[in-house]
Parts: sequence; C-alpha cells; structure tokens
Amino acid sequence: MHTSNHINMKATTQLSEELNTIKTGILDNMDNPGQLEMLFRKNKITFQKVFNNLYPEIKESLVAQFWNERLNQQQEEINWGKKSDLIFIACAAFLTGLIAQIPQFTGIRPDTFYARNISILVFPALIVFFARKQQLPLNKWIMLLVPAVITAVYMNSLPYNDHSDTFVLAAIHMPVFLWAILGYAFTGGNLNAPLKKTEFLHFNGDFVVMTAILFLAGLLFTGITVALFELIGMNIKDFYVENIAAWGLTAIPILATYLVQTNPQLVNKISPLIARIFTPLVLITLISFLSAVLFTGKSLYNDRNFLLVFNGLLIGVVAIIVFSISETAKNSQNSFSLYLLFALSALTVLSDALALSAILFRIFEYGISPNRLAVLGGNLLIFINLVFVSQKLFLAIRGKNEIHKVENIIALLIPTYGIWAAVVSFLFPLLFQLK
Repeated sequence: MHTSNHINMKATTQLSEELNTIKTGILDNMDNPGQLEMLFRKNKITFQKVFNNLYPEIKESLVAQFWNERLNQQQEEINWGKKSDLIFIACAAFLTGLIAQIPQFTGIRPDTFYARNISILVFPALIVFFARKQQLPLNKWIMLLVPAVITAVYMNSLPYNDHSDTFVLAAIHMPVFLWAILGYAFTGGNLNAPLKKTEFLHFNGDFVVMTAILFLAGLLFTGITVALFELIGMNIKDFYVENIAAWGLTAIPILATYLVQTNPQLVNKISPLIARIFTPLVLITLISFLSAVLFTGKSLYNDRNFLLVFNGLLIGVVAIIVFSISETAKNSQNSFSLYLLFALSALTVLSDALALSAILFRIFEYGISPNRLAVLGGNLLIFINLVFVSQKLFLAIRGKNEIHKVENIIALLIPTYGIWAAVVSFLFPLLFQLK
C-alpha cells in the first residue's frame, strides 16, 4: 500500500508540474504568438483546459480573447488536413486492405488467418500514424515497429489446432499488447507524461464512437448498393463483400483515427451524450443482473460458461466506466455524474471480487489451465484498477480530489495491461506446450 501511495503521489506531482508548466507558458508568452502556438500544438486538449480555467484572469487581453474564440468557437467545416496526410492515409488503407485479401489470393483458411492477424490489420497503421505525427526519432520508430513485426511473425508461426487454448488466448491478447504499444506512440515515447496518457484515454473513446459511425454508414451503403443491383437482376453480394466491403472495413480504423485527430468537434457532442445515457443504464442493468443471479441461484463456481459471460459483462462495464470518466473530466462540475460513476465502479469492484473468488475456486478444484490463469490475471488487474478508481471518485465527491486524478490512475496502469497481454501471448504457449 505504501508503494502504491508513493506511485500515486509521484504521478500526481508529475501531473501538477505539467499543468503548471502549461499555465506558466501561457502567461509568459501572451506577447509571443509563435511560442503560444508551439505550446498549443504539443498538447491541444490540455492547453484548452488550462486556458479556459485561466481565461477569467486574462480576458482583458486581446490575445486571450482571440485564443478564446479559436479554442471554443464551434468549427463548422470539416478539416481534411494536409495533402501529404491524405496520401499517407490512402496508402495505409491500401496496404492494410491488401493484407486482408491474402486468403483470397493464397487459399489460406480465412478464419485462422484473421485470428492470427486481426491485430496486424488494425494497429501497425495507427502506430505509424502517431509516430509520424509526433515526428519521433529513429530509435523510437524502431522501438515501435519491432514489436509489430515480431507480433506478425510470431502469430503466423504459432502452431494451430482446433483444441489449442493457448492459440486462442494469444489471438485475444495480442491486440491488447499492440494497443499498449499504440499508447506509447501516442505519448511520443514519453512514459512519464500523465497528460498525454489521459489524452490517450480521450482518444480511445472518440475513436470507438467514430469507428462505430463509419461502420454503420458503410453497412448502410453496402445494403443499399446490393439492393439496387438486385433490382436489375444482378446479384453482386458475394463479389461486393469480398472485393469492396473488405477493403472498406480494414480502412475504417485508420480513417476514424485521422478524422478524430483533425476534426475533434465531430464527436465532441456525441461522446458526452453516450456517456450520460449509458452510465445510468449500465448501472441499472448490472444491479438487475446481480439481483437476478441471486434470485435464480445461478452459480459462478460450477458453471464455466456462465463465468465466462459474467467476465465479458465486467469488461464491458469497465469500458463504460473508463469512457464515462474521460467525458466527465471535461465537465467536472457535474456532481451527479460523479455519484453515478462511483456507484457503478464500486458495484463493479464487488462483482469482480465475486468473479475472482469463482476463478480461484475453479483453480483449486480443477487445477491450473491456460484459460483460468489468463482470466485470473486479467481480472486481478481490472480489480486493482477499479479499487483505485473508486477511491479517487470517492475523494472527488467529497471535494478532496479532482476528476483528472481518476483519469491519471487509469492511465498509469495502461502499460500493465500490455505487459500481461504479452505474457499471455508469448509465454503461455511455451509454459503450457501449446495446449
């Protein structure tokens, strides 16, 4: 506990120092437009947050008034960015789509190919996008790309059979590992940057929203296109899905990332709305579900499938909590949201403790297996994270804490998920001899 408090204090100190640095930079450079612009480009979201808090003190300044209009005036037009950026997005989408077409060209079983390469189809392009955006030096490019190459080679070399639990676990956890690498690229290779880590949390929420919008739009377009050709007696469904929709599907992640980064206003209103709607709904659903479990007498300890579904539910709830905290941080005056989030996180802690006890029971009763050990480690990480989150939310409710400290504790533990995912993906097949 002493160690965790020390880590929290260190992270909080780093965060306060970064905020003070930005605040001092704004005040010291009110007559230096170039320096202000550089400060803004380094961390746009945090710059805006600090500036808005500082604005009442400097609102008499014409420069401050200009920046207030620039930062807070709603942007109406879509910004498509630089021509070079668009060329990069087109090339990345083409290469990713080409990789996705390998089963069509070679006759490899699509199910095993995509199980091996789903993370390769999503994350390398995003990693390169942020490495390029951050203008990272060569040594950090190597640190980012080597894990992606190793992942691709490793997953396509891993022996597969229909009864291999370790292969399935590797396929599930490898995206989490590369997601952590993506976080490293997003922060510019700076592991001691709390503000950039919390900005990465915001990005994930906006990314999910934009990806969902593009996917639904693509699905609608596909349905309309296929139906139109059926009206004239042509069935293009199989051709369209295999040769057009597949390319569009693999392009969605990189396109969503680009749109979120160049046009943050596109999801600025949608994300808070989703958070406000789903936080109380998820809380009610979880209470109802746990009540139904008690009423029906369903046991996590004896029903393996029920335990797996329950764990899936917990992961979904944790995702909602993280997403909602990111949005609540943008409007920290909403105390009702804080109460809802605290109730949801506290209830999820209790639920996760129940799941952990069931997993430990199954390990003692039936022995260690790859699945049980992987689920135990994942649940333990989530449990620890949620305990800290609940503590910080409780302090925020009592006015002894700020909501950004809740974000900070979540961001602080991002690397641990990547490390555990790497252990499951790379070591479990060796430890359990590919069983």
